[in-house]
Amino acid sequence: MKPEFENIPLVKAEKRFEIEFNGHYAFIDYRETTHQIALVHTEADPELAGTGAAAAVVEKTLNYIEESGKKLLPFCPYVFAFIKKHPEWKRIVDEKFEEYDKL
Repeated sequence: MKPEFENIPLVKAEKRFEIEFNGHYAFIDYRETTHQIALVHTEADPELAGTGAAAAVVEKTLNYIEESGKKLLPFCPYVFAFIKKHPEWKRIVDEKFEEYDKL
């Protein structure tokens, strides 16, 4: 994660995790059950394109999921690709996830 995002807090809203940077947002839509959090869509305001904000919100969200003790279902293609690029995060993916073997 780029240093400029390290101290920005992750906000868990009702349907999304988000960070705010210079008045703009990067967020991940999610669904949550007792034991799992499914990440379904990642997006950043156009003003944040190329800044690393989307990767930062993903990393902060993965940390949150790990700390919560829940398992991840990475349905979002961006999150899936992030985990392929950073395979150490596979440790929090639910082994029952359909695409688990492709990570």
